[in-house]
Amino acid sequence: MSEQTNTHDKRVVTTSDYEKAKRNFNNEEYSKEEFLTLANLYAESFKDVKEGEMVKARIVRIQGDQVILDVGFKSEGSVSKQEFHENEEIKIGKEIEVVLESVEDQDGNLVLSKQRADFLKIWDKVVNAHETGEILQGKILKRIKGGMVVDLMGMEAFLPGSQIDVRPIRDFDVFVGQTMDFKVVKVNIPTENVVVSHKVLVEEEISGQRESILNSLEKGQILEGTVKAITDFGVFIDLGGVDGLVHITDLSWGRINHPNEVVKLDQVIKVVVTDFDEEKKRISLSLKKLLPHPWEDIEKKYKIGDKVSGRVVSLTDYGAFIEIEKGIEGLIHNSEMSWTQHIKHPSQVVAMGQVVEAIILSLDKDEKKISLGIKQLEPDPWESLMQKYPVGSKHTGIARNLTNFGVFVELEPGVDGLVHISDLSWTKKIRHPGEVVKKGEKLEVIVLGVDVEQRKISLGHKQIQENPWDNFGKLYAVGAITEGKIVRIIEKGLIAELPEKVDGFVPVTQLATTKIKNLANHFPIDDVISLKVIEFDKENKKIVLSAIAALKEKSEEEIKSYLEKHKLERDSVQGIRNAETGTIDTSEFPIFEVPDESQQSSPEKANN
Repeated sequence: MSEQTNTHDKRVVTTSDYEKAKRNFNNEEYSKEEFLTLANLYAESFKDVKEGEMVKARIVRIQGDQVILDVGFKSEGSVSKQEFHENEEIKIGKEIEVVLESVEDQDGNLVLSKQRADFLKIWDKVVNAHETGEILQGKILKRIKGGMVVDLMGMEAFLPGSQIDVRPIRDFDVFVGQTMDFKVVKVNIPTENVVVSHKVLVEEEISGQRESILNSLEKGQILEGTVKAITDFGVFIDLGGVDGLVHITDLSWGRINHPNEVVKLDQVIKVVVTDFDEEKKRISLSLKKLLPHPWEDIEKKYKIGDKVSGRVVSLTDYGAFIEIEKGIEGLIHNSEMSWTQHIKHPSQVVAMGQVVEAIILSLDKDEKKISLGIKQLEPDPWESLMQKYPVGSKHTGIARNLTNFGVFVELEPGVDGLVHISDLSWTKKIRHPGEVVKKGEKLEVIVLGVDVEQRKISLGHKQIQENPWDNFGKLYAVGAITEGKIVRIIEKGLIAELPEKVDGFVPVTQLATTKIKNLANHFPIDDVISLKVIEFDKENKKIVLSAIAALKEKSEEEIKSYLEKHKLERDSVQGIRNAETGTIDTSEFPIFEVPDESQQSSPEKANN
């Protein structure tokens, strides 16, 4: 056995002395007392050795896969050959360090670990590097969740993904197998875990460069940088240790939906500094300002009347914006989309992304505005409408919209004309066009006028027939006796339909000599009464009638029957006989008023 001195205490008795004493004890070379003294001294020399401590050992022999070691104890220990490094020499007599994991196993042998001893030696260096800030070199072994595994001098350390570089990492796999410098940023002694960073070394390296850039920044300065990150709102540019932002509106003179339409990750581009916030260290950059403004020579490229082609980039309630080229847009107003149709929204004609042709109507370089028109690509059909729809021509159209003042009739797709409420009937006092025609029904009309400038066609329905008022003067002359069917009750009297389907007005004072509080209780709709014409006005198409005047020519029994039928108890035959009738002032009666279309004169404003 070795004469090696125990490292934990002064050697009093060597292992070989003890082994020799055991062998010769039976040969009585040592007395019992001498042997016990020797054994006690030997045991005393190792009483302070603890499990888990590192001790020196010497290789004494090799048995198969095991390397037998003498550590100066009463028994030998062994370690597996696999605990030696691949290129490490294993020879008898070589001294190594091992960790005493257990004083003895179930067979009474020492339990040793060279691998643990090697780890502890590395661990001491790593802990020291963490304390001193020493830079260590390591090799990235593999990728795991959240980062990478690094071989750091033979032990594994964790490299978080965020600590690889100052730039965002898009492909972690490219780092596998690379040897890099690291700084130990965290050591967990109880779990023996180590966290390293390469990013802090990069930051230290570029910190001086960052300060240099920040100190020299000024508006208008042109810099070169690398596209570091792309977001919905813009692009972050690495200017060499400091980042700047190119907002999406500063990437191009034209509209873009996303920054990746203009730049790609890791692309090297030139940008100009537009603003710098020293306090917040924010740098605003622009790419488009290094490009010529598209409006600079606009008058050389485009002129009024030119036909251009462009893509629809925006739709609003009032029109569509067309991108003629990057940074140059024109507006097609709804009113410039069709000669005949009433466009309420541009989506009726164009769609987002659609390529359309248009004519330049106006160009304002100072305001950077271009007005475009689609309808100008085709001849104005209104110029030929006078020939197609001459005054006096008869047509059949579709009632498209009904309003208080009339009905819009579609003569052909996109061509509407207005029949004013006063032109619906010769004989009826129309309160609403719905009394004559329903939406979607056909209606015969005659053209009364065409205004090309205002794009209006005036139509009439009653003019399809001859004006019957030329004959009514004879039929309903003052004094004529007729019958009328009650069709409507108004505030100051009744409207009665006469035999020729013409309406006449019966004032309430011409129905009885006493006051009537509620006409509907005395004169129901569809009741037929005898009437006498007391006023005829051909020009204003007005016939005023009197029931009292007609009764004066009736017998007493007929007058009584009239009074009883209409529940006029307070009236009398004599009162009817003595009643005076004459011309009644009807100028203020609302039944003869016609709605004014001045506030609503186009189909798009009409109520459906």
